[in-house]
Amino acid sequence: MSLSLILACLWVLASALVAALPMRKQYVPGVALLIAAPVLIGVIFYEHGALLGFAALFGFVSMFRRPLLYFGRKALGLPAERHEPEGDA
Repeated sequence: MSLSLILACLWVLASALVAALPMRKQYVPGVALLIAAPVLIGVIFYEHGALLGFAALFGFVSMFRRPLLYFGRKALGLPAERHEPEGDA
């Protein structure tokens, strides 16, 4: 297995660990993972082709769909709704 795929697997594990943190502690590591992902996906596209590249891209988008929607709406000038966690009120 190539270094890029090993790093992608470690990225998935790290993002799962960050998701288990309390919300207020997710911001810094979550942003770091969000910044590292496009670089890692680009390397996977380059080394392994479109099939694995799109698989990595799909995994990234599925894990970060809420932040990506939020930042996309902000970038387009649309109202960006923040979803508060459901539960205790």
